[in-house]
Amino acid sequence: MKSKRAFFFSVLLLGCALHSASAQSELPGTFTVTDERAPEEISEVSRLYLNGNLVATFRLGLSKSRETQTITLPAGRNDVDYALCGEITIMHNGHQETHQVSSDGQLHSPQDHALDAVGSNNFTDFFLVDYNDPSVATHRHGRAAVCAVPSS
Repeated sequence: MKSKRAFFFSVLLLGCALHSASAQSELPGTFTVTDERAPEEISEVSRLYLNGNLVATFRLGLSKSRETQTITLPAGRNDVDYALCGEITIMHNGHQETHQVSSDGQLHSPQDHALDAVGSNNFTDFFLVDYNDPSVATHRHGRAAVCAVPSS
């Protein structure tokens, strides 16, 4: 009888250990996003949202031209919606101009990928791209609703 109990207890402990190891392997993945100031930019503040939640803020200026952040994916998600919002101040014809830029899209299995925040169309569109695997990020042209400028 003692050997049956010992065997049952050993099986129970092994099951708990396997469950613990399985739970650890299901930790959320990460990816990186790099934002870099363009030569004509004076400053930039950008915000990255995943599924409507703010996950990163980038602040660039004359003394800081590049920033990379590691982003944690929501647990159990391979595809996530993103929005990239920003205020970019540029020098144009000798005058400062501030542009509100944004767009949204979807990331497809971005774990372990390196994405870049990219501005285009004369600083009117702002989106994520992985130059090594363009299928990781799709983007929709137009303003992202989550990026609406707050009124104060």
